Amino acid sequence: MQGQQVNFDLALVQSYAPQLLFDRLEPFYPVRVGVTIFDQDGPSPSFRRVISFESDTRIEKVIEYAIYWDYDIEHLYELEHVWIYVGYDGSVINCECSFHGKYFKGLLKDRSNLSENNPTQVVLYSQPGKHAFSPLLTMLELVPNLNTCTYETAGSAGLLVPDMLRDHMMTDKETDQLVERYLQTLRFRPTMEFIEFTWDESVFVPWSELLQEIPKRVNQELTVIRKYFGNHD
Repeated sequence: MQGQQVNFDLALVQSYAPQLLFDRLEPFYPVRVGVTIFDQDGPSPSFRRVISFESDTRIEKVIEYAIYWDYDIEHLYELEHVWIYVGYDGSVINCECSFHGKYFKGLLKDRSNLSENNPTQVVLYSQPGKHAFSPLLTMLELVPNLNTCTYETAGSAGLLVPDMLRDHMMTDKETDQLVERYLQTLRFRPTMEFIEFTWDESVFVPWSELLQEIPKRVNQELTVIRKYFGNHD
């Protein structure tokens, strides 16, 4: 695809991976990250947007992190994104992060959410249970269903099937109900006390590899859910 580098540089990917902060009671953490590295304009393979270099001539590459969880508190299958714009001098020029199908600036104007320990890591809050990203905790506090989506409506969306995987995944009423039963056992009220998440290098893979893995992971989760929450009458 246009704009993607061929080589997967794990050291580079690890160096710029965002520092994520999760609620103290968060039940789900990322299990895989599908990475695409752009060196010129090109469409994202996993998000409805085009990566552009036109806004700043200092940008050498853009690293797209498609971050995958097996679960969101309301559904099985979860994918959120972070884009890191890397300058020719190695600095972070910009960051963008996804928020429920949209995306926002991830780097504050004063650059105060760059990690003190690693200036190439942008620090982002993850919405409890839902995982949308923000550089500001205040932004998460403005989400209207912040407390109800993790409790009253836990599991309500069943198995989420994105358009790009409709040929490889499917759901029905029974499947959705089983997923809801399982996620209801994990419901919680956010504490809004956040802790740092530590990446394991094994989670980073090329996006093409993650795309193939997702349906397999979903089917594995469904097998376990049916075993423990299916109808045994």
